[in-house]
Amino acid sequence: MPILLLLLAAGAWTQPSFEIPRAGTPIRIDGKFDEPAWIAAPSLVLNEFPWWKSGARERTIVKLLWDDDNLYIAHISEDAHITARHPDRDGKIAEDDCFEIMILPDPANPNRYFNLEWNVIGGLVDNFRPNGPKAPRAPRWDADGVQVKGTFEGTLNDDSDTDRWWLVEVAIPFRNFKDYAVTPPKPGSYWLGNLNRHGGDTNRQFSQWSAGDTPQPSFHTPHRFGKLIFSSRVSPF
Repeated sequence: MPILLLLLAAGAWTQPSFEIPRAGTPIRIDGKFDEPAWIAAPSLVLNEFPWWKSGARERTIVKLLWDDDNLYIAHISEDAHITARHPDRDGKIAEDDCFEIMILPDPANPNRYFNLEWNVIGGLVDNFRPNGPKAPRAPRWDADGVQVKGTFEGTLNDDSDTDRWWLVEVAIPFRNFKDYAVTPPKPGSYWLGNLNRHGGDTNRQFSQWSAGDTPQPSFHTPHRFGKLIFSSRVSPF
């Protein structure tokens, strides 16, 4: 069998990449992302469902921006039944409908990465894995200055009706990674990372930007992270 067919049969993986434009207008974290920089910025979609078995594959559309201070993330997630019960820091956010970014700021250290996870009501979990997914996480790592603000259309925690969407806007200060990478990043440089959605009481989602390769759901797969390139282009272009 030709090599190409063998790779296709084995589910060959192609590393995705995405160019993040610089924010050309100030970003206010208010859960609206209606600034010109957001409106003009390109989008990506979490269209990988590596552990899907049944149910609706609900879309999540994501935009990213950066400036000298922050990495910005905005996403809107279709959701017929929104679950969000945990507003606290380091609470049980994974039980809610939630979104997660994996950040590996130094590609020369491919097992040292961070993950930040949030829900629509501002709950936040943050962790640091200094030695890869199989080693213990850092005993305590709290990202400083992270802003999370969400809005939604529907009713939370009531699956008797049908909701429409939830969206969240986030700012993550680069100073949190200054001991592990050049911050702010240089235009044209890249970090590795992934974008994930999961959780919820009904029709639990496991969608990703870059597909994992584990038999059971696991987002801790740094060898499958995509490239997040810090572009010199400014949005609006």
